[in-house]
Amino acid sequence: QVQLVESGGGLAQPGGSLRLSCAASGTIFGRYVMGWYRQAPGKQRELVAQITYGGTTTYADSVKGRFTISRDNAKNTVYLQMNSLKPEDTAVYYCWSLVGIYEYWGQGTQVTVSS
Repeated sequence: QVQLVESGGGLAQPGGSLRLSCAASGTIFGRYVMGWYRQAPGKQRELVAQITYGGTTTYADSVKGRFTISRDNAKNTVYLQMNSLKPEDTAVYYCWSLVGIYEYWGQGTQVTVSS
């Protein structure tokens, strides 16, 4: 069982920045695939970014060049740096991990981009 705890959500102005953090339990964090998904009201949950244990990253086209995913295996933590935020980035952001064949989800953190 892996527990994921997100932090760092909140309100930002268009063009602003936020950084999300996700702390994971477990002793083999370095072998987890980690990622961030988001779900806006009335929309399906979508992948935002993903990072493998080797550091390979994948991004949704809508966030490329603005968001950066990273991980600190010593701290069992994955980050999502969000820059140049847009109102359409408003959503609940979920931390996600893949450990072998098992998926785990955090509770979600709200990100609102508004002036």
